[in-house]
Parts: sequence; structure tokens; C-alpha cells
Amino acid sequence: MTNALTEPAPRRGLPWSRRTPLGRDIALGIVLFVVEAAVHFGVRFGHGMEMWAAQGDETRIEASRLADLAWMQHFLVAVIVFGVLALLFRAPWTVLSQLLAAAAAAALLVLAQHDYDLSHPRPAPAPSPGYSPCYSGSGRCN
Repeated sequence: MTNALTEPAPRRGLPWSRRTPLGRDIALGIVLFVVEAAVHFGVRFGHGMEMWAAQGDETRIEASRLADLAWMQHFLVAVIVFGVLALLFRAPWTVLSQLLAAAAAAALLVLAQHDYDLSHPRPAPAPSPGYSPCYSGSGRCN
């Protein structure tokens, strides 16, 4: 016979002391992935609509493009944090979904950054102080 007063209450333990149940893990991984995808494409659509609404106003377009890049960087950090939390709670399927989401977000960020860099080439370097232009027949060409 056990006495409830003499036995200590069972400890719940820390979240990482036991593995997350498989059903809960898979469901959380799928829901988190779908919600992150919806949020990502919703915000990107909003930035795209802002660029469209700018109607050629280059300052508004540039501001929207830079805001989109900054938001994607923060989103990538948030996805990685969710992945670390899932790892902490020992939820392998959720970690896998977060790794896939982080890879997709990183690829989209790299493509957006590359597109931005192509549309903003660096200026040509300034000529050296001793440079003199070469005119035909001047005899001063370097």
C-alpha cells in the first residue's frame, strides 16, 4: 500500500529530459513549416505590392527592397531559433522541418541579395592622381 503523503510527487523534468512524442512532433513540424511559409510569402507579397504602388518612384522602390532584404534576414534568424528550440525539446521531425525552412529562406535571401547587387553595380574606381588622358597626337600617353 502506498501513501500519497510519504511518496514525493513525480517530477515532470526538464523539456529536454525526454523526447517529444512522435505525433506531436510531426504535427508541430508541419504546422510550423506551413505557418512560416504563409508568413514569409505574405510579407514578401506586401513588399512587392509596395514596389508596384511606388509607380516608378525610385526612393520608395529602394526603401521597399531594402526593407524586404532586412525582413528576410530577421526571418531567417527566427527560423534558426525555432530549430534550436526544437532541438532543445528533442523533436527531430520539427528540427528537420526547420532545417528545410531555413535552407529555403537562406536560398531566397541569397537570390534576393544577388538581384539587388546586380541592379546596383559598384562605381568604377577613380583614376590615380598621376593619370593623364591620352589624346591622339599629344605624345603624352602612358
